[in-house]
Amino acid sequence: MEEALIHPVRSALLATLFTWGVTAAGASLVFFFKSVNRRLLDLMLGFAAGVMMAASYWSLLAPAIEMSKGMGSSPWLGPAIGFLAGGLFLFGVDKLLPHLHMDLPTSRAEGVKTGWQRSLLLVMAITLHNIPEGLAVGVAFGAAAAGLPSATLSGATALALGIGLQNFPEGAAVSIPLRREGLSRFRSFWYGQLSGIVEPIAAVLGAWAALLIRPLLPYALSFAAGAMVYVVVEELIPEAQGSGETDLATLGTMAGFVVMMVMDVGLG
Repeated sequence: MEEALIHPVRSALLATLFTWGVTAAGASLVFFFKSVNRRLLDLMLGFAAGVMMAASYWSLLAPAIEMSKGMGSSPWLGPAIGFLAGGLFLFGVDKLLPHLHMDLPTSRAEGVKTGWQRSLLLVMAITLHNIPEGLAVGVAFGAAAAGLPSATLSGATALALGIGLQNFPEGAAVSIPLRREGLSRFRSFWYGQLSGIVEPIAAVLGAWAALLIRPLLPYALSFAAGAMVYVVVEELIPEAQGSGETDLATLGTMAGFVVMMVMDVGLG
């Protein structure tokens, strides 16, 4: 534990290598299935949304509020600014990064218009999810290293476990649709696991930045929270409910929220 606190960047890297590995495990389902039951996929995507929503509060926003209070600042101003900035950042990325959500025609691709293949556009949609996830883990480990009581190593570890847990369905949500698009099993798996590579990169940057700018930690934590909530509302929930089977997606979201809440409160 002490070693992890001394080297938060290394800890964040190791934690997100784990989350990347879980993404790869989910993507490996393509070797066994060419398709996945849409109802099951809705349930899994709803679960991922619930995990991210709970993590945004218990692992990021709540510590940011406590840090602001402990620093003698307004307990709500910094977290509010950071939260909105995180959402606006993802809004900008969403408008610029070419990507396509599953089950939509290529003509409905979002972001800057390109000639990219449909398979690459599908991969980029999940990659967009993973940027704030990696950033959140990195900032959480960086905050824990700062020695503030509201940010703990166990809390950062719980966040990494939760992110890893919800990465499993995300990996499958990339590789299996790619297989349906006609790609080989190996190429589908390769692209599926590759969508998670941004998490270690974002985590290292987040942890490094958190170490350098301790007074801005409340902003950094809430920034990651805002980015994650944006992804949930803009991407995950609409995808989970896109087939019209909203009950399963909603139940999955509730379950994911509770699982992450229990992990964070229990371990943190």
